[in-house]
Amino acid sequence: MSETFSDLDAHLEAGAAARLADFVALLSIPSISALPEHRPDLEATAAFIAERMRHAGLEHVEVAPTDGPPVVYGDWLRAPRAPTVLVYAHYDVQPVDPLDLWVKPPFEPRVEEGRVYARGAADDKSHVAMHLAAVEAWLSVRQALPINLRFLFEGEEESGSENLERWVEAHREQLAADLAVVSDTEFLDGNLPAITSSLRGMMYAQVDVRGPDLDLHSGGFGGVVRNPADALARILASLHDEEGRVAIAGFYDAVQEPGTRIREEVARLPFDEEAYRQRIGVPELAGEAGWSPLERRGLRPTCDVNGLWGGFQGEGAKTIIPAHVHAKVSCRLVPDQDPERIFELFRRHVIDHAPSGVEVEVHLINTGRPSVTATHHPAVEAAAGVIEAVFGQRPYLIFEGGSVPVTAVFDKTLGLPVVLLGFMNPDCQAHAPNESLVLDNFEQGIRVICRYWEALAEAPLAGQGASGSASAA
Repeated sequence: MSETFSDLDAHLEAGAAARLADFVALLSIPSISALPEHRPDLEATAAFIAERMRHAGLEHVEVAPTDGPPVVYGDWLRAPRAPTVLVYAHYDVQPVDPLDLWVKPPFEPRVEEGRVYARGAADDKSHVAMHLAAVEAWLSVRQALPINLRFLFEGEEESGSENLERWVEAHREQLAADLAVVSDTEFLDGNLPAITSSLRGMMYAQVDVRGPDLDLHSGGFGGVVRNPADALARILASLHDEEGRVAIAGFYDAVQEPGTRIREEVARLPFDEEAYRQRIGVPELAGEAGWSPLERRGLRPTCDVNGLWGGFQGEGAKTIIPAHVHAKVSCRLVPDQDPERIFELFRRHVIDHAPSGVEVEVHLINTGRPSVTATHHPAVEAAAGVIEAVFGQRPYLIFEGGSVPVTAVFDKTLGLPVVLLGFMNPDCQAHAPNESLVLDNFEQGIRVICRYWEALAEAPLAGQGASGSASAA
């Protein structure tokens, strides 16, 4: 590895203000993939990124159509006998409601006290911008990269990556590589440097409960018909037992219990439970009995209600029995839980626990499979080394509770080991109002990426496998 990166660092230092302005411009585009009315914004964001890729010096840049938002592809393949790395991040963002809790509008970015605030500032436009800045620095200063890079930026991750797997399958040769680097993860609580070694999978569903044809007067019909809101409340209450375990029959059948060594590793992580509780603003932490908060967050499967609606919700009183009510429910999954199988178990549980007098339907919205990366892989060791060199601290290896569906796609479809290299601060409030990114994470993350490409040039990547069981990680 080169002894110095002073030329790259000097280039990055000189361009910091312009780079931040460009990041703010990217954050200003409301690329919300879950809402159809923002499809033009997704296309505008893809075009914005493609233009920046060309400016950075990448080749074969294209905005490729899918049945959903486009993917953006570009590469630089001029390093003979060097490994090829496929880099992934996503440019779509979560919806912004509740809007009234934002200090300023979510797509009017503000920079204050060392942070940039906007929807997508952390998750995940930060990583798109970081990767483009790193490759621009290499090609501007040294006119070449030490390895071959392919970039794939997606616009549908926040709504399930429904179309990405088909696109990847159809472009397997175009995406051929030795390793995939997925940037959509965060540091450990306290903003301590960390590398995520596993992600949970997900099953996301909607429950619809219908009763009368129209809302009914609760004075005239209360006690006569089954109230759909009461029925839904009963169904949702049945999803867990008194110990906090998911009560769906068969839910845990395929769960790989984490081994003693993994539980010991988690117990050694610096985690202040009380500070964590205060930061998220709850009276107490809760969950499955017998497991620590970090274990429940990263190693155990869960089932959560994500949304409820129906009936009267305005100010004042309106005495009705609602005609229909709805809920969105997600399950976070661990190896070897199959999302489609979990949906069928969930659907059967909902139907079996629905009281008579209402009609109940359950719809699958999207799924994602769990992903585990072996911590001994040379690409993980190389990442740990460069993070330590930049941040001055050896990164912790953590088990993350979130889901990034593409990790399993790269493993299953392309047969690639995956390194999860992300730099979000844990208090970024991703998916919540007032999302923000610590700018030091942004700048230092770019420098890690610059060094990582050279570290990988010397790492033994060919033939290495990175997927494994949680018990073996």
